[in-house]
Amino acid sequence: MVFGACRGPTAYVSPFMRLGRLVVLAALVAVLASCGGSGGGSSSSETDMGGTPAKVPSVTQFPKVRGRTLEQLAANASPGPVLAPSVSLLTPGKARFGFGLFDRSRKQITDAPGAVYIAKTPGSKASGPYVARWESLDVKGHYLSKTVATDPDAAKTLYVSDVPFKKPGKYTVLGLFRLDNRLVGAGTQVKVVKGSNVPKVGDPAPKMDTPTKASVGGDLSKIDTRDPHDDMHDVSYKDALGKRPMVLVFATPALCQSRVCGPVVDIAEQVKHARPKDDTAWIHQEIYKNNQVKDGYTSQFLRYHLPTEPWLFTINRKGKIAAEIEGAYSADELNKAVEAAQK
Repeated sequence: MVFGACRGPTAYVSPFMRLGRLVVLAALVAVLASCGGSGGGSSSSETDMGGTPAKVPSVTQFPKVRGRTLEQLAANASPGPVLAPSVSLLTPGKARFGFGLFDRSRKQITDAPGAVYIAKTPGSKASGPYVARWESLDVKGHYLSKTVATDPDAAKTLYVSDVPFKKPGKYTVLGLFRLDNRLVGAGTQVKVVKGSNVPKVGDPAPKMDTPTKASVGGDLSKIDTRDPHDDMHDVSYKDALGKRPMVLVFATPALCQSRVCGPVVDIAEQVKHARPKDDTAWIHQEIYKNNQVKDGYTSQFLRYHLPTEPWLFTINRKGKIAAEIEGAYSADELNKAVEAAQK
């Protein structure tokens, strides 16, 4: 299984049977999974730079709320797929809500048009629909690592909705999808927190150092679990901070329980080489000391106060966070994050 938070959610049982079944199924998948923003649409130029345009359904394909509750909306849908969030940290405001969609055999559903609705409880008035664009996690040719190619559970697709959460607290999420000419539903529960210590857009990027190929005497196995090793280890974070745009990827391809880290590092490697040459520094930082889970987290991971992984940050020339994404992301989303840092 691919999606879910490192610190998996507790199963939530709705008092409303139909929506409850949808929520519980999602929670079970998230527990089976394990670990994990800004992003947007796409353009032809992004396709040239390693991306596949996102597929965005029409909002007219989904029921209007018209004052109904989530329970009432769910009553019109057949329970079927399982919705597993790829994000664990949500704060008030418009949030990038990424998730995977699976059938009951745990196979990914890749391109069913979908939208999400939210409410404080299943019996509360719903808001939505917020259409879910489909983002591909595919890479081309030699950018597909052995790490991912040999992992049958590696993430391949991602759904993303921009969802406005007005206040902190628990929310029930209902996803409605058009699948085989049927309207099917999937549910989960998320928690929106008031704030966190994770750097957000506009914040000064934390000061720190990162290991490089030179600092480990050319032995990249000490600082990179991808097979083959990527080439995002040439520049030290401290040497680039405040001087040039930066892409910082926190991920451990071989040790990530969510099976998301390998694909996003492959995507970063492809996008780096597909983009025009510039002075942007690309840095891949592993999660565990000595690439050993038993040794605990690296100081860099702790410096960013990350609750899960993978995470992506881009940093502008002034040393401020320009974009941040938790969990899986597509090449199109990465391109937008890079461009935000280059402004």
